[in-house]
Amino acid sequence: MRHVAALAGVGIKTVSRVMNNEPGVSEATRLRVVGASQQLNYQLDMAAGSLRRSGRQTLSVGLLLPSVSNPFSSEIHRAMEDALSVRGIAVFAASLDDDPEREKALVAAFLGRRVDGLVLTPIARSQAYVIPEHSRDLPTVFIDREPVGVEADAVVTDNAAGAAKAAAHLISRGHRKLAYLGDRTDIQTARERRRGFLESLAAAGIATSAVPIREGLHDEESARQATRGLLGSDDPPTAIFSSQNLVTFGAMRGLKELNANKRIALVGFDDFALADMMDPGITVVAQHPERIGKLAAERILARIDGDQSAPQTYVVPSELIVRGSGELAPPGLPAPHL
Repeated sequence: MRHVAALAGVGIKTVSRVMNNEPGVSEATRLRVVGASQQLNYQLDMAAGSLRRSGRQTLSVGLLLPSVSNPFSSEIHRAMEDALSVRGIAVFAASLDDDPEREKALVAAFLGRRVDGLVLTPIARSQAYVIPEHSRDLPTVFIDREPVGVEADAVVTDNAAGAAKAAAHLISRGHRKLAYLGDRTDIQTARERRRGFLESLAAAGIATSAVPIREGLHDEESARQATRGLLGSDDPPTAIFSSQNLVTFGAMRGLKELNANKRIALVGFDDFALADMMDPGITVVAQHPERIGKLAAERILARIDGDQSAPQTYVVPSELIVRGSGELAPPGLPAPHL
């Protein structure tokens, strides 16, 4: 704080007022202080007193997820809590809403509270902004998506391979008219799942240029509308692959509304509660968020404890779970025996 004050040409108390958003500081002075803090990469230390008493450990880890309300994210959160609580480490979670600016702001907020480590699902085009924190040995682990612009441990699913598995399964049931419902294209996992899906179709001799692709679907309602649009087209698909759980929910609703849920095959990426209770049960490519969360907790603990080994990407395999919806046969073919 003294360095920021000197660079901005103000007193330490003025820096404190600016960093705490207190009144009594002119706009010009505020801008000088903010500029100096950014130049020096200064983060307000919200727990300085406790840090002095605890050897600079706060016994806390920051967890940044796309949305804590998403079942996939909540399972990761719980798995990390279970693994870290045995060491007395608290997990503080926040939702990024897949917003790059929110990612940077929340990372800064957690750093200001001096968490002992960060675990996050990146959405910004580059995570190079955390490099200054690496220079002071801040343990960082990325989950679900690999980072760009910084070397760090990452724990991910085999996204392309899992999507390819789903496509191959539908093709093996006789489908040649398949459609893809995808998430936002700026999300790394969505791009990987589309790639795996299309590569599997191409390997089976299906022209991918004719495959209906509906992307930018980030919630249930947009997926529902996309599903209804596909089935109302002149050449509707006989099978649909939905690339994440909220998209699957929308596809299910759209199929049900058109009385097509027992006629159009569906395979979703991500498992979810009560998937086996649908009619028919929903065939999915299941990730294992509990394993992802446990492994991420193990890696962040290792880094906190001083592990200096080279960063690695750890891939948790997905699993195809057959329940009925992905086994519906196209018109003219008998339903396979399950």
